Amino acid sequence: TAANSAVRYLTINAMQETSALSKLSSGSRITSASDDAAGLAISTRISSDITTLQQAATNAAQATSILQTADGGASNISDILARMKSLASESASGTVADSSRAYINSEFTQLKGEIDSIATGTRYSSQSLLDGSSVFSSGVAVLVGSTSADTITITLTNLTASSLGVTSLDVSTLSAATSAMSALDSAIDSVSSARAEIGAQESRFNFSADSISTQTQNLQSANSAIKD
Repeated sequence: TAANSAVRYLTINAMQETSALSKLSSGSRITSASDDAAGLAISTRISSDITTLQQAATNAAQATSILQTADGGASNISDILARMKSLASESASGTVADSSRAYINSEFTQLKGEIDSIATGTRYSSQSLLDGSSVFSSGVAVLVGSTSADTITITLTNLTASSLGVTSLDVSTLSAATSAMSALDSAIDSVSSARAEIGAQESRFNFSADSISTQTQNLQSANSAIKD
């Protein structure tokens, strides 16, 4: 009987020693479900939320990169439209001869083609962002939280020459140049609105990234309090 009691207590001591060494080596109070079943369940759920939020932070950073790329392309298109309006105003002057308008119109035509080139060439992961051909034209939901409902939608406007209404414009005559100036004002307003929308979406992702960081830190602190 004495020997059995001794073996029993030696076994208990060995188990406790193993548990203590596991906790010391891991730095965690909970190393198995038997240590704290309820605490382990809560900790596991919090750990999964932390992992999801860390990925959400990456998602928000990628979305911000997409918007910054799109804004860069839209900025170039805006500069081109400004130059086109400058050419139109030059051609609309009665002091310019028809022969000179032909040269002006040549540059004007090249700039129209460059708008489409930029709209198509502004890409992210091989997808053109500004020509209306990608999924971003209809809206893409980006997960920025720990549940499927925590999303922000990216929507990018089509900024090709045809969508801006400048495809058929020319400045080869005085009357055409006068009409082009009005159409270019409308196109410039459209690009400005598109850039404002891009900026608003980027701001939402920046605020979301701050929120994700705060949530992650709070959950990590709570998880440490449970496990340590």
